[in-house]
Amino acid sequence: MHDQPKYRPLRPSAFFQDGRSARPLIPGTVAHGQLGEDATYLTGKSEGQYLTEVPLPATDHLLRRGRERFDIYCSPCHDRAGTGNGMIVQRGFRRPPSLHIDRLRQVPDGYLFEVISQGFGVMPAYAAQIPVDDRWAVAAYVRALQLSQNATLADVPALERARLGPGTP
Repeated sequence: MHDQPKYRPLRPSAFFQDGRSARPLIPGTVAHGQLGEDATYLTGKSEGQYLTEVPLPATDHLLRRGRERFDIYCSPCHDRAGTGNGMIVQRGFRRPPSLHIDRLRQVPDGYLFEVISQGFGVMPAYAAQIPVDDRWAVAAYVRALQLSQNATLADVPALERARLGPGTP
């Protein structure tokens, strides 16, 4: 192990046919952290301002994926309803804020994405565990969760209200 064969960068090599020790890059190779084609999508910010909306279409698939990821990564602390009473709180750890407080209902979607990505306070960053698309899906699901917990009957379309049963205005 003391004397291992190796090449120092840019030194000549008799081993390779082209005589170079440094190998040419494979076409399409991108250095780690250098892909960043769409900085807005990857950061949740445009010109220093948070995006006000999730940059993906709000489809059923997106919300289902967001719910799935939320249940896996977020519910241990925030619980499945987002009230901040997850299992870690029941085990004696610090309670996270409810996702339904006015302050968090009023933040831009890009802020939610950034917090999921980079963490905040005692919340860890999830950029390594959750891919970018899924982080946006979680942000969209958090918005749907907030709407569901603060909805009134007036928010339900008239045709759907009829399906709720008698006695519904």
